[in-house]
Amino acid sequence: MKRIAFYGGSFDPPHDGHLTIARKLIELFTLDEFVFIPAFHAPHKKNKKPTSAFHRFAMLTLATSDKPKMRVSKIELDAPEKPYTYETQTKLKRRFADTEIFFVIGADSWAEIDTWREWERVLTLTNIIVVTRPGSEIAFAHITEKIEKRIIDLRKENEGQKTKDQQIYITDAVNLDISSTEIRRKIRASENHWDKLVPRAVANYIEKYEIYI
Repeated sequence: MKRIAFYGGSFDPPHDGHLTIARKLIELFTLDEFVFIPAFHAPHKKNKKPTSAFHRFAMLTLATSDKPKMRVSKIELDAPEKPYTYETQTKLKRRFADTEIFFVIGADSWAEIDTWREWERVLTLTNIIVVTRPGSEIAFAHITEKIEKRIIDLRKENEGQKTKDQQIYITDAVNLDISSTEIRRKIRASENHWDKLVPRAVANYIEKYEIYI
């Protein structure tokens, strides 16, 4: 059975931290593919307007073009009227019926997961991988006991263990703290070295089309 991870987010811009997450999780979970899903507009970030979906999709395709196991999906860009994660998961389960699906979220998303539409459903439709950030605390007080029983903390347990489907994995496999917000701030402030935090092709695209200025 194929194993595919899907990673949703704004990716505004995509940076080396995103690619490192993909690379590490491909190795850790023996994935056949790692798919980035740029959001048309994250419904839980209604007060934050992202860069156009066109630019974010283009940057992601440039960032992954030379990485055989990584690709970019337009599943949310093609259906902006259905932005919720559980809707995307349901589509993916239909489209990849014979595949073990993992859905990747970051520590920030985990901290606010109970504010998401149908959040308990999100945590049970597919396997979930929660990627921590350096220095971040992963709390469990905001989730139900039923959900907590499905958690496998790979920071403490044998990373090679095999379990049944639909688990929630907590991993600190990626020890990078790179923020899209900080990259945008550096560009607007004309600070040096922001281009070292993103793939060269993405930096060239940002400069050519004067994004974030």
